Amino acid sequence: MSLWDKIRDKILPPSSKKNETTIDDLRNSGMLDGPNVRTGTATAAPQAPMQPQSSSVVDVEQVLESKLAGKGNPDLDWRTSIVDLMKLLDIDSDLDNRKQLAEELGYAGARDGSAEMNIWLHKEVMRRLAANGGTVPANLTD
Repeated sequence: MSLWDKIRDKILPPSSKKNETTIDDLRNSGMLDGPNVRTGTATAAPQAPMQPQSSSVVDVEQVLESKLAGKGNPDLDWRTSIVDLMKLLDIDSDLDNRKQLAEELGYAGARDGSAEMNIWLHKEVMRRLAANGGTVPANLTD
């Protein structure tokens, strides 16, 4: 599992099968209604097409603040530091892991642990959380 996957999975809930439409869902909703193969008679058409269920939006700030309160370490500044964010999520934040994360996320600069790299990583993680269904304060993504 990639580091990005680990970060995402610790903040956002895994995708749920209840958001997928199956053949049984279509059958039960009447979407597959038509002439009955066995009897040749028509069955009732559905009243309205089945709508996919929407997934809930996750408040990233609330999730991370809750984790921070549970840790009892108010010195972790997850809002600005990729190192502290990774520590909060119980992910090793050493330089090798940050280099790996930089590679996974497509960082084009020197992978040397510089402030530039770390700031980019933090903002990119926040952007990707937002793109994957999380609500992230705008000041953390720009």
